[in-house]
Amino acid sequence: MVTDMRRWIWLGAALLIAVLLYSLHHILTPFLIGILLAYLADPLVDRLERLGLSRTWGVVVVFSLFTLILMALLLVLVPMLAKQLVRLYELAPQMLDWLQHVALPWVQHRLGLADGFWKFDKIKAAIGEHMGQTTDIVGVVLSQATASSLALIAWLANLVLIPVVGFYLLRDWDLMMAKLRSLLPRHREPQIVELAGECHEVLGAFVRGQLMVMLALGVIYSAGLMLVGLELGLLIGMLAGLAAIVPYMGFIIGIGAALVAGLFQFGGDLYPMLGIVAVFMVGQALEGMVLTPLLVGDRIGLHPVAVIFAILAGGELFGFTGVLLALPVAAVIMVLLRHAHDLYKESDMYGADVDPEL
Repeated sequence: MVTDMRRWIWLGAALLIAVLLYSLHHILTPFLIGILLAYLADPLVDRLERLGLSRTWGVVVVFSLFTLILMALLLVLVPMLAKQLVRLYELAPQMLDWLQHVALPWVQHRLGLADGFWKFDKIKAAIGEHMGQTTDIVGVVLSQATASSLALIAWLANLVLIPVVGFYLLRDWDLMMAKLRSLLPRHREPQIVELAGECHEVLGAFVRGQLMVMLALGVIYSAGLMLVGLELGLLIGMLAGLAAIVPYMGFIIGIGAALVAGLFQFGGDLYPMLGIVAVFMVGQALEGMVLTPLLVGDRIGLHPVAVIFAILAGGELFGFTGVLLALPVAAVIMVLLRHAHDLYKESDMYGADVDPEL
């Protein structure tokens, strides 16, 4: 009876936490990003501590380093991306004309489709009308941000809150982990610590390793496409690097977009197109043979379909907060399911010891 009561109490507490998270998910984003920053930076601070720095000064050094890197990216990368976005906006009408008068008629002829099958005039008119309303991207963003002073203040507060939360969590990270461990049931502590260790290994491999792979692929693709001479090389390379969060997705999206942009820019010239293909082939080879084995390894175990489903489900349920939570939660669930699978194989329900002749 007491055991059943305890189970109902734990179930009720879990449901209450789930309801609270769902109710507060609109304000959780800065805290989740702060937790992510603390989780990523904790090994660096631990290493600085082993070198003789105090925990607080180690956090200050790491945050200063992160700030310098962020400022460098803002000063160098953002203006370059902004120029490419403006160039994409300028090329959009020409690309639509090329699509209407060259690409689609060729496909229509090859497939034997009827005239007017694409109804492209209506699509182009709708896109043109939408683009005409967004000629000044910065103006649109500012008008939306300043539409409500309270919304603007809340956005700025969240932006400022991220480093504050990250700093304090990182400073007290080891202390919080020790307190959490001290609260574990004594007779279950070894099993829970083992599970937490596996979850940490999976999360660390994915969060740190996969982010490094994405960054490396973004640099490789961008540099290669810019060397080939593709005008939108930086933009497409960065998008391909971001899409690499799902295996092969970055390669597919990147090479598709780069070939379309190259076909439009170079007019089907063979050598630049071969250069674009070579860039993505080299990037894919480096990802499979060097980057992923070196930075991630085989510890994640998340199937690409599971990654896609987790991201879509998290975004549908909790918006951007759900996207941030999706993959860590999926990784933890994967570890728990692996242990549940092992327990099932060892249980009487599976019947591994039953004589097959009976």
